Amino acid sequence: MTDEYYMSFAIGQAKNAGERGEAPVGAVVVRNGEIIGYGGNDRESAKSCFGHAEINAIKQAQKKTGDWRLDGCTIYVTLEPCAMCAGAIINARIDRVVYGAADEKAGCMGSRINLAHCSLGCSPRITAGVMRQECEALLRNFFGLIR
Repeated sequence: MTDEYYMSFAIGQAKNAGERGEAPVGAVVVRNGEIIGYGGNDRESAKSCFGHAEINAIKQAQKKTGDWRLDGCTIYVTLEPCAMCAGAIINARIDRVVYGAADEKAGCMGSRINLAHCSLGCSPRITAGVMRQECEALLRNFFGLIR
């Protein structure tokens, strides 16, 4: 399967989040071609700053595998991970990060800073810009409606 194939699932999670009134960000965790975790933002409904798509997808993948280590996994996320999510990805030992839209304001895997290059134990490979236009459009349309 291609990066676009899995990113389309992350976009589906983002759309679901947007329909619930959450910022439209989605993520999926893949190991050996199988989606083992997925999620969208739920900060507003969960009333929690931890309600990011990446955190939700990682927690589900860890529950499914029965291990906090997610070696051999790739996470696909529609928006570049923030500092919290980049830290969780590194701590979970995820091998690769694929994201769609860059986050010039808070992105921590290439835009503002790159935590993957800080020798924090795990240095995931990063692929940026996969289905970027679709990911950016979701965010632009959502925030255009609420402003």
